[in-house]
Amino acid sequence: MSDKNRDGKRTARERLIQEREAQKARDRRRRTLIVAGAVVGVLGLAAVVGILAANSGSDGGGDDSASAVVAPQGAGDRNGPMIPVGTTDAPSTLTVWEDFRCPACAQFENAFRDTIHELEAAGQIKVEYHLATLIDGNMGGSGSLKAANAAACAQDAGKFVPYHDVLYQNQPPEPDDAFSRDSRLIELAGKVDGLVTEPFKQCVADGTHEGWVRKSNEAFQKGNFSGTPTVQLNGESVFPKKGEEQISPDNMKKWVAEANKGKKAGTATATPSASATSPAPATSSPPAAPQAPAPPASVPPASMPQATVPPATVPQGSVPQGYVPPGTP
Repeated sequence: MSDKNRDGKRTARERLIQEREAQKARDRRRRTLIVAGAVVGVLGLAAVVGILAANSGSDGGGDDSASAVVAPQGAGDRNGPMIPVGTTDAPSTLTVWEDFRCPACAQFENAFRDTIHELEAAGQIKVEYHLATLIDGNMGGSGSLKAANAAACAQDAGKFVPYHDVLYQNQPPEPDDAFSRDSRLIELAGKVDGLVTEPFKQCVADGTHEGWVRKSNEAFQKGNFSGTPTVQLNGESVFPKKGEEQISPDNMKKWVAEANKGKKAGTATATPSASATSPAPATSSPPAAPQAPAPPASVPPASMPQATVPPATVPQGSVPQGYVPPGTP
């Protein structure tokens, strides 16, 4: 083979080697760019996640505040958070578990309000009010929670009793979540002399005591009660019956008298009495003419059903009205 041919073949092989090396270099650069792009993408995603997490953490402060347990002034914690009313040394205790959206609770309160206030004022009973949110769970909404918070705000102002009564006197239909509106709760507070103040309105708007109300409702759920209202006299159920006797204002007075036989009436008042804090009539209105006393209100159990607690598989809520206690004729 001539030297010229050998030189030509060597030159071709060298060019081929150079082209292969150049291709390998291009491939390495391409892989480097792909890896770099992937790293940048991962780092960018991590930065986004970090920002979201940081923002989530800052927003969470509000949730922590809303869930804080801030008890209203003078509240107690016997068998769960409660608001005591009446003389602290009264010989008997009436325990009431109720929900401001519960129709049966309103029926009970409107039928027995005067009797309970009379017994409180005489130092015969003290009442412990435990607030539940049963209907919110059943019907949806937040009126039970919001109304209970507003009532706790009224307790801060020493006006729980009259505001409690006003809420039940103006209870909306069960499906109507009117109590979820701060404006409605403040409007009703206007019926209680001196209650609408800036601290009260701020307490309602901030939901200051909502964590405390939730804790009260948890105690209700853990108490294995059949529903609201649950009413006990010295720990014994009296709603809708005590033993074989149906609840009525006369029977309520009789049961208290029997329980208090030989005991002194209470005198140590820790909370404002119902009579001292009842909503004041408008000053421009003339005194009302005396009226004949109304006949005792006897409410048949079938007409005053509890808002009953659902099976344990459901965390909270009520069953549609119509509960008739066992043994009811």
